[in-house]
Amino acid sequence: MTKTKSKLGKLTWKNWILFAILFVGAFTMLFPFVWMFFSAFKTKADVYSYPPRWVPSTWDFSNFRKVFDMIPFLRYYWNSILTSVLQTGLIIIISVFAAYALTKLRYPGKKLFSTFLISSMFVPTVVTMIPLYLIVSSVGLNDTYAGIVLPQISTAFTTMLLCGFFESIPRDLIDAARLDGCGHMRILFRVVVPNAGGAIATATLFTFLGAWKSYTWPLIITTKTEYRTLPIGMKYLVTESSSEYQVMMAAALMAILPVLIVFIFAEKQLVRSITLTGLKS
Repeated sequence: MTKTKSKLGKLTWKNWILFAILFVGAFTMLFPFVWMFFSAFKTKADVYSYPPRWVPSTWDFSNFRKVFDMIPFLRYYWNSILTSVLQTGLIIIISVFAAYALTKLRYPGKKLFSTFLISSMFVPTVVTMIPLYLIVSSVGLNDTYAGIVLPQISTAFTTMLLCGFFESIPRDLIDAARLDGCGHMRILFRVVVPNAGGAIATATLFTFLGAWKSYTWPLIITTKTEYRTLPIGMKYLVTESSSEYQVMMAAALMAILPVLIVFIFAEKQLVRSITLTGLKS
């Protein structure tokens, strides 16, 4: 306790200004989520009351039931979970192998391939939508889970993100594993992956978040309700409940739960990936 007080006493006015700025920034970011949480339990009268109410006068849980009455919310929810998990898993697997090949292997054309991969990140996604749709349609993958997932499983961003961390793994560890008789697969899964857990967790969170909120491609490739994902379903909910703001907030609250769960499980690795930029040799 004494040590804590002494540390607080040593804080300069610059530290207090920094803390104040960070507090304002944190409040600004948290405000929409807090407002959404309370709004999900408000009555219609509370939503449109003036001055605005922070806490609902009466906690109304029927807003969540109305969501399921207006749209097939569970179906949209399941479709989003299934496609997001499949897409994230495939992207991480492909990116881990690609990052290992780009950072730890030697082969002809490696620099050219790396340049091509980085260049693809500057191509706008909208440019590839029409040719991608024509390819997927020609093989009959419209209105299928495969049509939603497969065209999006290769991303240069995730690969290059992992490359940055894989390069920080000392070459001595790789050479020592080779001397012990390890092949590339054992080196990858026994040496590289365990030492890049934070990077893989970060890539997993970013990838899952991108897949979960994906809207344009699922909208283009699906026409049937049984294959539509949650972001598309939320669009139809806005149409159905344009005057019931509290119902939309209830749906939004349920929609962010999977992302929060993924973040909670990946939090330790995320913090480690931020603070740990390399390995001690």
